[in-house]
Amino acid sequence: MNHEKKFDPKMFEKLKNPERLERENPEIIWGLLALESPDCIIDIGAGVGFTAIPFARKLKEGTVWACDISTEMLAELKKEIDSKEPDLRVKPLLSGEVDVPLPGLIADAVIMLNLHHEFDSAHKNMLEAKRLLKIGGKVAIIDWKKEETPAGPPLEIRVTAETIKKDLAEAGFIKIKEHTDLPYHTFIVGIKGKV
Repeated sequence: MNHEKKFDPKMFEKLKNPERLERENPEIIWGLLALESPDCIIDIGAGVGFTAIPFARKLKEGTVWACDISTEMLAELKKEIDSKEPDLRVKPLLSGEVDVPLPGLIADAVIMLNLHHEFDSAHKNMLEAKRLLKIGGKVAIIDWKKEETPAGPPLEIRVTAETIKKDLAEAGFIKIKEHTDLPYHTFIVGIKGKV
């Protein structure tokens, strides 16, 4: 992974900025995903739990796996959960650049927020999401629009909605749908069909 494209884990406080709720609100993301009684959600690139924590609050049973390549981020997430909501169903998990150390066919949804532009090989990452999903499970790719926005990474490293849709289609996802409810983000959902 190109380190110039990656978010610096030392800047994790930036991920807690309340302004994020206005532009990438987990409640909107959850609502649009329309998951029916999910028991396993995998948040890849979970950082300090911006979506993992609110998603876990929605679960009656089951688990949100909060995966990240950064031990600093996961330590901060664990500290947050332990101090405020120790019973929350979030499990921090150190993962690789592509590989998530979980068995296949377990997830109702795989979430990737502000991550697609960081991938060296989006195809490999999409295949990994597909491996993790149950048949009929959903992958949600939410990333900065390739246009000027008040915050976000440099424009030249951002990815178009068309590219994300193509990446999903090439990995075999079906019923690929774009949502336009977030002001500065592309939000695309794909479904894992029968093999």
